[in-house]
Amino acid sequence: MGTKPDHSRAPVLEALAAYHRRGYVPFTPPGHKQGRGTDPRVREVLGAEVFGSDVLAIAGLDDRTSSGRVLARAEELMADAVAAEHTFFTTCGSSLSVKSAMLAVTRPHHELLVSRDAHKSVVSGLVLSGIKPVWIDPHWDPDLHLAHPPGPDDYAAAHDACPDAAGALVTSPTPYGTCADLAGIVEVCHARGIPVIVDEAWGAHLPFHPDLPTWAMDAGADVCVTSVHKMGGGLEQGSVFHLRGDRVDARRLAACADLLGTTSPNVLIFAAMDGWRRQMAEHGFRLLGDALALADKVRAEIGMIPGLRVHREEFLGADLAFELDPLQLVIDVAELGISGYAAGDWLRDHHRINLHVCDHRRISAQLSYADNDATARVLLRALRDLPKHAHGLARRSPPVQVPAPADMRLESAMLPRDAFFAETEHVPADKAAGRIAAEMITPYPPGIPVVLPGERISAAVVDYLRSGVAAGMVLPDSDDAQLRVIRVVVD
Repeated sequence: MGTKPDHSRAPVLEALAAYHRRGYVPFTPPGHKQGRGTDPRVREVLGAEVFGSDVLAIAGLDDRTSSGRVLARAEELMADAVAAEHTFFTTCGSSLSVKSAMLAVTRPHHELLVSRDAHKSVVSGLVLSGIKPVWIDPHWDPDLHLAHPPGPDDYAAAHDACPDAAGALVTSPTPYGTCADLAGIVEVCHARGIPVIVDEAWGAHLPFHPDLPTWAMDAGADVCVTSVHKMGGGLEQGSVFHLRGDRVDARRLAACADLLGTTSPNVLIFAAMDGWRRQMAEHGFRLLGDALALADKVRAEIGMIPGLRVHREEFLGADLAFELDPLQLVIDVAELGISGYAAGDWLRDHHRINLHVCDHRRISAQLSYADNDATARVLLRALRDLPKHAHGLARRSPPVQVPAPADMRLESAMLPRDAFFAETEHVPADKAAGRIAAEMITPYPPGIPVVLPGERISAAVVDYLRSGVAAGMVLPDSDDAQLRVIRVVVD
């Protein structure tokens, strides 16, 4: 019998405290030498403690041979806390983690089943790797114009059509909090002998309370990628990926992560993830229970505000989502005659609140275990004020021409990698229909590309994107954020 893990310990934080206590003097990077060389004006904003704890992970936090196993012990505790067999920390966000997982389960020119609602980081992985995606269409709600994750039957049909696919990738939860039937998808894929990667970037909190949607490891997934900074207590870029079972080789997964990752990880990010794991292991059930109760109360209060509608049951159904994260409050503002873009901008300008996702008809507020009655009052006060100003905001809300579901799905004419690296040219957007895209065009947030490299552009999608830009949609990865021109493959 092994020793039961002690979740009161936080190896990275303890090593950092020991570093300070022992008074090490670094003759290594970082060049600011624990803040001694930092401009006082920078220290005034960021704080001296940030620089004092910005030390090397090796030959700093641990010795040059990592004999203290500081990071390894922290990863082992995280794995135990979430019922994984192996956990890997990364300071490059889930964008790196998901790419590492993709490379670990398949190889260039091989096929991977991928839900078409995947984040742009997945598409970047396809471009870098040359993996051939077998796209699986999400469940599309034609009334609310929202995509939900595909289900087990969709993955089964895709694999039946492409039996050589080496694995499957699922995105769940989505940024809107809608979740797939992970257990059903895993059952289907494992019966066919292929591993399942879950991009669970929005699900760091899921293992720690039974009233939240199913955690990927509990559903039997092979690899799960989680952004600790999104719904957990990590610093930005803090991500972990978990492994369970023997369908994916742990050494290969680690090698793929090493291939893509930085050789200079930020210890501050490691420390925050380590401390958050301890907090969740010790107090997560209570903290998340309080957050869920608060979310129910806030949802009920918003439901009484004229013109606002908080979605919940509408997202669930056989052809919609399987589960829903209650901490994502998705609010439809269509009855006010305004767009989510205009509403989000107005709420930031006039009430100093930053919202999560804003789209053509919705805004969303993400709650976490860190919210309380005080932050809820700020949100509710702002939302109660919004309808009073809807008339003026309507002038800033031109209609967005959202296509029918069939028109949103573009033909895949080339591999993403081949199109991205092909000879390209820019064409006027109104001349782009029928051409093969050589760039990603992604409304952000939530970061789900509408157009991918290798897809044949349609007039309906161009109209949607251009009307979206006119209404306030942000396209940060397009060559032209105003979408006057689009980069396409030369015919």
